[in-house]
Amino acid sequence: MAKKTHQGWMKRFLLVSIAILAVALAMFWQRTQGFADQPFQLDDRERVLLVEQGDGFNAVLAKIRGLGIGGGHDLEWKALAKALKVAGRLQVGEYAVTPQMTPRELLQRLGRGEVIQRKFTIVEGWNFRELRNALQAAPLLEDEIAKLGDAEIMQRIDRTGVHPEGRFLPETYVFTRGTGELAILERAADAMDVALEAAWKSRDSGLPLDSPEQLLTLASIVEKETALVSERPLIAGVFVRRLRIGMRLQTDPTVIYGIGSAYDGNIRKVDLERDTPYNTYVRAGLPPTPIAMPGKAAIEASAHPAAGQELYFVAHGNGGHQFSATLAEHNAAVRKYQLKR
Repeated sequence: MAKKTHQGWMKRFLLVSIAILAVALAMFWQRTQGFADQPFQLDDRERVLLVEQGDGFNAVLAKIRGLGIGGGHDLEWKALAKALKVAGRLQVGEYAVTPQMTPRELLQRLGRGEVIQRKFTIVEGWNFRELRNALQAAPLLEDEIAKLGDAEIMQRIDRTGVHPEGRFLPETYVFTRGTGELAILERAADAMDVALEAAWKSRDSGLPLDSPEQLLTLASIVEKETALVSERPLIAGVFVRRLRIGMRLQTDPTVIYGIGSAYDGNIRKVDLERDTPYNTYVRAGLPPTPIAMPGKAAIEASAHPAAGQELYFVAHGNGGHQFSATLAEHNAAVRKYQLKR
């Protein structure tokens, strides 16, 4: 009899314990769900959560706390992460933490790898030296090119023997933390290859250009001569007509490029008379390489130059140029717009 009483008591105790545990778990889960959708209530200051290689959930949670996020017990964070199935698959990278974000939203971003997308812009008209400097000034790109020469950089992106000038398309390139400088260069070079091939295939017939490389060189000069998209076909037309009749291009940007880092903002008579491969005042035809990174508009303008009779142009001081068909007209424009200044 005593044995049966003891067994009954144990059974009742076990049932009560299970019930209490079930209630406790239900209350904990209800509390966790409430915590999961409670906004952080942070100020507007930008916060970035960095998940690094080897970080476990405890390390990531400590970093979350370090951002000033104090809501919820650690057990609630862990329970939510387990329920969302993200605790074991946190993805490396930077994550933006916004003021009204909830724990659920943050953990879901971590699980999906919705990392911050950074941007690097190659500016139209940059030369390769300027591009290198900009890459090394970008704080979140991995330093890969500081100790490399230009030729070695081109070799690393599978373009051995290709001159780097003009070979990278001016665009904005998206990247994530940890991306290397060479990866940006390779993407920009691939983009330029695509743009140049398309322009070469669709070019006007009869252009005095023998290769896509010459088209790229012409486009780089057009890029440096004017910032106005509307003028680029006109500028290209002048240069194409000069090439057809064997007239020297006589364009200052090529001379400046030939001077290199010694250029101080002024072109002197001695610079115009010095014989260098890039001095189009003393040498006929195109220079041996591009002189800058031309954008798509300059490439398209060079492949489809404007028709006309103009052989000259001079800046008129308002951002554009005055075009002339004869030397007499050009000299008059120079007197009007340049000598006056």
